[in-house]
Amino acid sequence: MPNTPQHLLEVIASALFAVALAHTFAARLFERLAHRYPRHAGAFHLLGEVEVVFGFWAIVLVLVMALVTGGGSALDYAESRNYTEPLFVFVVMVIAASRPVLRAVMSTVHAIARVAPVRTPLATAWLGLAAVPLLGSLITEPAAMTIAALMLAPQIFRAQVPEGMKYLALGVLFVNVSIGGTLTSYAAPPVLMVATTWRWDSAFMFAAFGWKAALAVLVNASVATFVLRRHLRPAPPGNDDVPARARVPLSVVVVHLGLLAGVVMFAHHPVVFLGLFLMFLGFAQAYERHQSPLIIKEALLVGFFLAGLVVLGGMQQWWLQPIVSGLAPVALFLGALGLTAITDNAALTYLGSLIASISDESKYMLVAGAVAGGGLTVIANAPNPAGVALLKRGFADQTIGAGGLLLGALGPTVVAAAAFMLL
Repeated sequence: MPNTPQHLLEVIASALFAVALAHTFAARLFERLAHRYPRHAGAFHLLGEVEVVFGFWAIVLVLVMALVTGGGSALDYAESRNYTEPLFVFVVMVIAASRPVLRAVMSTVHAIARVAPVRTPLATAWLGLAAVPLLGSLITEPAAMTIAALMLAPQIFRAQVPEGMKYLALGVLFVNVSIGGTLTSYAAPPVLMVATTWRWDSAFMFAAFGWKAALAVLVNASVATFVLRRHLRPAPPGNDDVPARARVPLSVVVVHLGLLAGVVMFAHHPVVFLGLFLMFLGFAQAYERHQSPLIIKEALLVGFFLAGLVVLGGMQQWWLQPIVSGLAPVALFLGALGLTAITDNAALTYLGSLIASISDESKYMLVAGAVAGGGLTVIANAPNPAGVALLKRGFADQTIGAGGLLLGALGPTVVAAAAFMLL
């Protein structure tokens, strides 16, 4: 970048990253300002959208780079980023939230819940917090987050449930999705970043991480369900806007599940999964009577959030990598656990994969800490913004507070950390 020291731009980018982090914690404040100053409510509502935060500050960063180094250099940087993950999350959210996919999963969940030796609402909530996050190891974490959020919303995330209980459920969901994708080598973004470089296949992941994660998921879900037991109500078999009697033909379900499987299979090939997505849109339009409104807006906001994180996060390597490379294994685990709260865990493990001489023990500690801390904040794990977008309407001011999420996720995070460190 001509005429400007690279380090100066890195410092500017880090300062904007810090501002963006502070903005996520202040999102609820903007919603309150919108009620206090109705004349500017639109602007405050926009700034109060957590999904807008990192995209907004990423645009600011690119504009600052254009002023400092010239428009060409700024454009080159923006175009050098890899936006495959934001695109994939957008696509998989829309397909996973479609009525045929949701009805297929929820019908299966209800069938299991009816034969469980506990009350059906209890079993349904437990399956949403345990089984669906573990299913993320097959269908990817963003798809699992989407399905679990839409399943649990009418049961737990509603006005009649105390805010503290909702934050506990949200923390459990985020932590369980983060660790529930570690049973395979392709479903969790932080694992995906290192799997090829370190030659970790699905068999290794299950032996080293998966069974421990599964135990932690079961413990977290069981504790949360027990605490929430008096607030649970029966969940409807489909979306609230879909009558229970409205059946979706098996052929339509099969096509939707097939397209979802294709998108998951080609998650690293945007040309392919975007083509499949266009086929999905055409099919959904052709059989509109079997569809609910697609969550295009929510998915676009999440994609915008993640793209902003890619742009801002790409300039943080200068201070993150020395920390990651300079820690002993146990300190690396604790450091990764804490750093994940302020940066995407996939970015953290990617930096670790660049360290040529990293030991096997340090590799394990880095990934374990990164996935264990994946529920602490909205930005800690790529699927978290999807959960926020789909569940925020159930919270006061229709905003999820960063402090409430952090408190709700602390207990489940300790359980996950203990499973990876002690088992």
